[in-house]
Amino acid sequence: MKPRITPGTLAELGPANWGFSRLAARVMRVDDVHLFSTLGQSRGLFRAWLMFSARLMPFGSLPRYEVEMMILRVSYLRGCEYEYDHHERLGKRAGLSAAIIERIEQGPTAPGWSVRHAALLTAVDQLIQTKDIDDETWARLSRFFKNRELIEIVMLVGQYDSLATTIKSLRIERDRRKK
Repeated sequence: MKPRITPGTLAELGPANWGFSRLAARVMRVDDVHLFSTLGQSRGLFRAWLMFSARLMPFGSLPRYEVEMMILRVSYLRGCEYEYDHHERLGKRAGLSAAIIERIEQGPTAPGWSVRHAALLTAVDQLIQTKDIDDETWARLSRFFKNRELIEIVMLVGQYDSLATTIKSLRIERDRRKK
């Protein structure tokens, strides 16, 4: 599908967003981070979203391994290939093996999950499917996470669900890896 809003130029992004987008592309080893060069056109909104998003990932209080598990599950359930591409790479850096990533796609009932990780993935599934977490799953999560972390789980899943909606609605193209 053709993007509804094409990635922006320096003039469309402004110097700060353009510079950030170019630096991110270099770090991620892609020609352009289409997400940033598209959303960057919203100027101040983009910078505010970046600060909020970064507070959840990578600067949140939850273990990065589990954050990447949740984000991959969200992107898989939402069919958001863009989000999945980025977080598959980030997940591997955080210690997720190919086998674990495959199990994330299978979901919380796949064999081999700890009680903690099954509860996390069940919560992701429920939040995506019903926009709520049932009492049984909440009780299981509460055995492992403090209130602050429970809030962060809900906000992280909501953020990446919202991002998947944005990416899909704007038809943002997947990034091309540099050769």
